[in-house]
Amino acid sequence: QVQLVESGGGSVQAGGSLRLSCAASGYTYSSGSMGWFRQTPVNVREGVAAWNTVGSTVYADSVKGRFTISADNAKNILYLQMNSLKPEDTAMYYCAAGFRGGAETRRLDPAYAYWGQGTQVTVSS
Repeated sequence: QVQLVESGGGSVQAGGSLRLSCAASGYTYSSGSMGWFRQTPVNVREGVAAWNTVGSTVYADSVKGRFTISADNAKNILYLQMNSLKPEDTAMYYCAAGFRGGAETRRLDPAYAYWGQGTQVTVSS
């Protein structure tokens, strides 16, 4: 059984940083692409960043240059380093694994088999 557990969320002021972690059990990071998504109560789930087994990354335009996705394969942990945070980054952040969306260009689509429970990020102005 695959389980993804996110951690690292919290409340910060604009301009601050947070690092999210996603620990996986029952899933190896060499199995395929993984990603980070976020969602607010009024918005659909949005792809933030994705990573694949050869280290190729893709980012949403809204976070390019500020967020960095990476993985520690040995520890089975996926990270999302978030710098220069803005109030509009406030959301619940989810880790996803088991990409099944076909083309790698679609890794920011929510076409993943497994999801974590989410960690809240709140950025105040």
